Amino acid sequence: MPASTVIPVLAYPDVTEAVAWLSAAFGFTLRLGIGDHRAQLNVGDGAIVITGGAPTEAPRGADAMMIRVDDARAHCERARANGAAIAMEPADFPYGERQYTAVDFTGRAWTFSESIADVDPRDWGGDLRI
Repeated sequence: MPASTVIPVLAYPDVTEAVAWLSAAFGFTLRLGIGDHRAQLNVGDGAIVITGGAPTEAPRGADAMMIRVDDARAHCERARANGAAIAMEPADFPYGERQYTAVDFTGRAWTFSESIADVDPRDWGGDLRI
């Protein structure tokens, strides 16, 4: 198993296609393939697992992924060059993050976030309580 504490498991119609696409567009690296039905991918110091069996036209919107990157603008250009639809161009937010959102070939949203400032949550309206 990957060393990450939290490991999202995402279903795609074709594991091999998903691994190739996510690697090219987002820079993930294959850690382990298990037949054609499961794969573990590294992403920074985290990991995701890809499984097969998702319908080709699976409804999306209920789930999304957020991944930390070193350079959101450069990452966005890589994703765009490899076929990702950019739903939100890189933008700077008052909470100290530069983020962009890309949509993969199945319609799943991926937000990539670069920390650009250490901002106290009280300065942008955040609440430290739930």
